[in-house]
Amino acid sequence: MDLMGKIKEKKALVGVIGLGYVGLPLVLRFTEVGFRVLGFDTDPQKVERLNRGESYIKYISSSRLAELVKPGNGRPFEATGDMSRLGEPDALIICVPTPLTRKREPDLRYVEDTARLIAVTLRPGQLVSLESTTYPGTTRELMLPILDSKKGLEAGKDFFLVFSPEREDPGNAHYEVRTIPKVVGGITPACLERGVALYGQVVEKVVPVSSTQAAELSKLLENIYRAVNIALVNELKMLCLRMGLDIFEVIEASKTKPFGFQAFYPGPGLGGHCIPIDPFYLTWKAREYDFSTRFIELAGEINTAMPYFVVQRLAQALGRQGKPLQGAKILLLGLAYKRDVDDPRESPALKIMQLLKGEGAEVSYNDPFIPQYQGGRHYPGLVIASVPLTDQVLADADCVLLVTDHSSYDYDRIAARAKLVVDTRNAFKGVRGGHIVQA
Repeated sequence: MDLMGKIKEKKALVGVIGLGYVGLPLVLRFTEVGFRVLGFDTDPQKVERLNRGESYIKYISSSRLAELVKPGNGRPFEATGDMSRLGEPDALIICVPTPLTRKREPDLRYVEDTARLIAVTLRPGQLVSLESTTYPGTTRELMLPILDSKKGLEAGKDFFLVFSPEREDPGNAHYEVRTIPKVVGGITPACLERGVALYGQVVEKVVPVSSTQAAELSKLLENIYRAVNIALVNELKMLCLRMGLDIFEVIEASKTKPFGFQAFYPGPGLGGHCIPIDPFYLTWKAREYDFSTRFIELAGEINTAMPYFVVQRLAQALGRQGKPLQGAKILLLGLAYKRDVDDPRESPALKIMQLLKGEGAEVSYNDPFIPQYQGGRHYPGLVIASVPLTDQVLADADCVLLVTDHSSYDYDRIAARAKLVVDTRNAFKGVRGGHIVQA
């Protein structure tokens, strides 16, 4: 049976490379509709936990995974760290990180390394789909030459290569893999046909585009759109604070217009793996064409500066109470990059914590979703544990800094017990007290 037949009959073995916030939901969806899935990850602890049916992502229940690895259930899912098995799946979906270097340039080492591993075992009839967000041209200019190096195999004839950008929104209960339209671009029409067929089995709507470059740029546009508009309201927030106006009141008034306006909200800076990173992939690629993406770069400057602005506002608020920032006890609420998720990647809270420590403040944090932070790519030395949010902890802090507005926080209680609150999310709206300061 050829690849199209296997896909239509759900007899294709699907391989998912990278079992994190993007890959794991794909695993669940493909198994849900009847496919068998082989998951690949370089982290042996993840592989071991998944094969025991344990989830390490808070909004994905272990009970769902446990059903997939039951021996008596046909074991539709297996995780492995053995990359020599990449030749087994009929379709391979790549969900590896695409971070930035310290110079804010694309770091495609994970994509390139994965492509080289696939090339070793690539066989006729395989479909390879890259989902990792990247600059236009990556699939054709980077992936294709590596896979073409497999002597005698030609893309569109012997194997098939597509780009289909991930559109995960961790913690968003309104959307899931099934309901989010899937953009797909292929190296050739035959590649596109097979990519559309595969994703058409698991999503309600597939959106084919003319090329992998168009698909790559579509994802960047989605996130650049958000980054630019968030930068706009962040800049307006700083102006409103000087003018004595409430930016959140202004936004709520503006959004009553039934057309021509979409509400975006300011905050302490950008977080997550997409919005703080993806725009710079296009900025970098644009230089190849002697083009300056001034709008994107300006938005990046504003959003990158927000943690510094928050620290400045906090220092000013402490100063009005006669307390210097150096030596002050700061309790930071929320380490995750967004509400009600356990994901600290690129969180502005980490930068704010680093800045506060650099000024000599004594910093602790509470986050019900992240009990410990073990350091990361940009903050390897930052190892810290969440403190319990007791009345005593709140009362002892010279300032409580709200960075992530988790819904589990009791804002009335926090305001009643804290000496000073600096609020970056308007979470204390309606809570009375002159000790609450916006930032």
